[in-house]
Amino acid sequence: MINDPFARLNLDREVLSVSQLNNRARLLLEDVFAGIWVEGEISNLARPASGHIYFTLKDSQAQVRCALFRQNAARVRQALRDGLAVKVRGKVSLFEGRGDYQLILDAVEPAGDGALRLAFEALKEKLGAEGLFSTERKIPPCRPARILHASPRFATPLLNLTY
Repeated sequence: MINDPFARLNLDREVLSVSQLNNRARLLLEDVFAGIWVEGEISNLARPASGHIYFTLKDSQAQVRCALFRQNAARVRQALRDGLAVKVRGKVSLFEGRGDYQLILDAVEPAGDGALRLAFEALKEKLGAEGLFSTERKIPPCRPARILHASPRFATPLLNLTY
């Protein structure tokens, strides 16, 4: 670890722009957290056309954004999905444009079903056993019996509906 990061970054009395601050914070984060393992549960998984994979890694108290770029995503053997518990390896970085820190990943390994997903499934099963999802409890949607009036004054007709 760095003994005196402020001396290394010349931060004693210098006034920084926001861009300079974010750049130096990124350098510091990447230096200190260069190759760490973190365990958590995947949520908000996104796979844009670029081939990169983005998701949030969370536990019961916190979350962090993760980016798995295309070349590393191709090496992941497990199909990633929301609720999957994983161990990830990467570096902490800072997205300078927003000032948000994130994990830039180079490896993802499954760690079993996530605790939050299991709790959700247990609750769903409990409520199902109570009959809350049964078809007998479902109420059919209301549909208007007839349209009484459509106003020509508006581009979108104003409808008076009766039920």
